[in-house]
Amino acid sequence: MEMLVTGLHHVTAIASNGQKNLDFYGGILGLRLVKKTINFDAPDVYHLYYGNESGSPGTILTFFIFLDIIKGKKGKGQLTVTSFSIPENSIDYWIKRLDKFHVKHQNPQQRFNDEVFIYLEDFDGLGLELVANKKDSRPPFSYGNIPLEHSIRGFYSITLSEECYEKTAHLLTEYMDHSLVVQKENRIRFSTGGKPGEYVDILCVPDLFLGQGGTGTVHHVAYATANNKTQLQAREKLLKGGLNVTPVLDRQYFHSIYYREPGGVLFEIATIPPGFAIDEPLPHLGEQLKLPPWEEENRKILERLLPPIHLQLKQFED
Repeated sequence: MEMLVTGLHHVTAIASNGQKNLDFYGGILGLRLVKKTINFDAPDVYHLYYGNESGSPGTILTFFIFLDIIKGKKGKGQLTVTSFSIPENSIDYWIKRLDKFHVKHQNPQQRFNDEVFIYLEDFDGLGLELVANKKDSRPPFSYGNIPLEHSIRGFYSITLSEECYEKTAHLLTEYMDHSLVVQKENRIRFSTGGKPGEYVDILCVPDLFLGQGGTGTVHHVAYATANNKTQLQAREKLLKGGLNVTPVLDRQYFHSIYYREPGGVLFEIATIPPGFAIDEPLPHLGEQLKLPPWEEENRKILERLLPPIHLQLKQFED
């Protein structure tokens, strides 16, 4: 049977400052800014997309830039950690780089016996990890500011902090094509195929306080599906499972459906096509402010409302 869900597509978080966000993710972490657009539901708010060279699903971390919003609190009922994949011998490089730019991080830790990672946070407190591994064959950003042998390859995994894991696990395995990979103590890992960019960890933390949305927290996580047909099939399957799923929404670069998983995290299933090169050529992704057709008539107004941001790579060179 054809898999309807094929791994992670993107993660969308909330940030407080566009320039600081670009400096951190495009400068310090060396991700490519693949799209500078707006929040389609709040057009005076930036929506920034970072990823690999082509903006492939499974590499995309996006941000809504809200200038006047409360700081969030990470807790249960949230996606609390977004993990990136780095080459297995890159831990020392990244520790030195994070230290150089005064990025808050912890010492390397080990998980599931053979998984070494660094936990860090951005300037808003968003939880991130760099996971060293030799499983990732995805190409790096070939002309970014990080040496190719150390560049981020895309997502490794996400961590869902939950009151309990059973109902969310049931959703993943029965309706979203995931299988149990490993369980150790209160961490249970699932995957659609066993590769970086396909892992979903559930962290069972019943005593943790309930998370509060705001800057430094994740708004939603999107899973990838092949096309419009598989998305509709996935939607029908979820509806039969009792989920309250939205109609298909056009997000310009993909089509989306949304629903809450039992623990409260907002899930999305997004199509792989049409992709980010639909409105600007691949070599020039992220260079111009791109608006959906229905907002083009408001371009001058929006350009006045949105603070200018610029990628300043030179100050983030090694």
